[in-house]
Amino acid sequence: MAASTHPVALITGASSGIGAAIARDLGSRGYYLALAARRKDALETVARDIRTSGGGAVPLVCDVTKPESIAACVAHTREEFGRIDVLVNNAGVMHNGKIAGADVSEWRAMIDVNLTGLMLMTHAVLPHMQAAGSGHIINISSVAGKIITVGNGVYNVTKWGVNVFSEALRKEVYVDNIKVTVVCPGVVDTELLDKIANPEARANFKAFAAGLDPLTADDVAGAVAYALTAPSYVSINEVVLRPAKQER
Repeated sequence: MAASTHPVALITGASSGIGAAIARDLGSRGYYLALAARRKDALETVARDIRTSGGGAVPLVCDVTKPESIAACVAHTREEFGRIDVLVNNAGVMHNGKIAGADVSEWRAMIDVNLTGLMLMTHAVLPHMQAAGSGHIINISSVAGKIITVGNGVYNVTKWGVNVFSEALRKEVYVDNIKVTVVCPGVVDTELLDKIANPEARANFKAFAAGLDPLTADDVAGAVAYALTAPSYVSINEVVLRPAKQER
């Protein structure tokens, strides 16, 4: 297929929550979208909504913990649209709980998805942006990457890692005319909260969130749009947004 005349964004974790909100927002702004996630049916729903609204979107089943799945996703995006202008690394999991007595498989899941998967996807897309001489990589992190709290230890590790990786990447690729932005939301009302595996940790976090008037996924999509719509000579490196009632 010939290269799209529309800007092209590849979004991971695009089947629901923040990723789906970013996809719908960018679709309304004229982007053509490669929507990557593991849940085929949910992806197809998001893609159909965007196409119904006049946008362009293709659903791509992708597991960011598997390099071969990432390679296929990137290749398919380029075959479909000809290029990748924007990468939004949004795929993530959150398993809160104290370090002592933790189920370490939950640690591995967070590290594999939140950090290693983000790094691998970036590694796969970066050469294409460098060859094009432009691009924008947006990494969805968290205020948990800035403030350490009890019961969040390994999640904190992954999000601090995302922030460190993002800044290291920025210092490498600004010379290639590639921008890097890390977006750090506070508590967001998405299904991520329901997927916390530890029942006690899930109940505690949902009780904490309930008193905050949490952010919505659309609020985070707005932060992404803010970074993407900055003038070409401006690089928004970090955006932090919290519910107004959230102290930490």
